[in-house]
Amino acid sequence: MKKRILVVDDELDVRTFVSTLLETNGYRPITAENGVEALKKIRENKPDAVVMDIMMPQESGVLLYRDLKTDEHLKNIPVIVVSAVAQKTFNHSQKMLDTYQGTVLPPPDVYIEKPVESDELLQTLKGFFEPKP
Repeated sequence: MKKRILVVDDELDVRTFVSTLLETNGYRPITAENGVEALKKIRENKPDAVVMDIMMPQESGVLLYRDLKTDEHLKNIPVIVVSAVAQKTFNHSQKMLDTYQGTVLPPPDVYIEKPVESDELLQTLKGFFEPKP
């Protein structure tokens, strides 16, 4: 059975590129263009991993990430952040929200700054699904 990967990005060309890359490499991509749509699709489809952007309309990737990691049924889904926002900036925003909300969330499984390299993304996903020694 093909692994389902949710691709969340507000830019159509990025969703198309990543979805095509995934599909041609044996994955089943599901797409969403913002955090609200993504959370709905995550709950409906329970993907095997999420590849997501940070800067999106309606609900940002920062909030989507918090929604995922604070939900008991979703928190174990691996998350790959692919964003033009520097990892240091994302980590700072999470730390500030942790302080404000009194929670401490783990960092994303992988953080890749755009532009993403095809091989890097595929190797990362492969690492999630290969049996561990």
